[in-house]
Amino acid sequence: MILASASPRRRELVEGVGLVPTVMPSTIDETPQEGEDPEHLVRRLAEGKLEVALPHLLAQPQERTALAADTIVWTPDGQVLGKPQGPEDAAGMLRALSGCTHHVSTGVACAALVEGELRTTSFVERTAVTFHELTDAQIAAYVATGEPLDKAGAYGIQGEGRLLVSRIEGDYFNVVGLPVSRTVRELGQLLGEKDLVASVIQRSVR
Repeated sequence: MILASASPRRRELVEGVGLVPTVMPSTIDETPQEGEDPEHLVRRLAEGKLEVALPHLLAQPQERTALAADTIVWTPDGQVLGKPQGPEDAAGMLRALSGCTHHVSTGVACAALVEGELRTTSFVERTAVTFHELTDAQIAAYVATGEPLDKAGAYGIQGEGRLLVSRIEGDYFNVVGLPVSRTVRELGQLLGEKDLVASVIQRSVR
């Protein structure tokens, strides 16, 4: 599989289900279009990154599949929270999320070469995340770890950021960076494999 992402978290999630990625990050302009809906944005970015990766897939058909993804954090009023510009920006984002429910959406775009035919698909997975009311001391302590500085929305749920979260509704792994279960199912449909999920499970227990 060609993984068009530099995210170590996505790589770990892909490897965790027994897939062996060849990492080839795609670089595109990620500027939102005027008035663009957050989920339209994240799907467009994933599809754009996949498009960059397709020539690599066509040149290396032994890879069979390619995967691109992009994850965003956004508030109910449609404000997209990217990676903070520094500690003060991170603290501001965390204060904005404190005690509130926000959304994490991942756009996923997949391609597969099947008997010379290129097949593609894309989708968006959304998870609702609710934060506890955070104190200034909690925010300062978390920012001081450095963890928020390279994370969209200024937190990582798989790290110390898990202590900020009150509850989630939806796919946990989507918040980490890739909705693994749905992605495997979508790949199975592209490849024409009736039950890729069962095959992945069998490989993992060997």
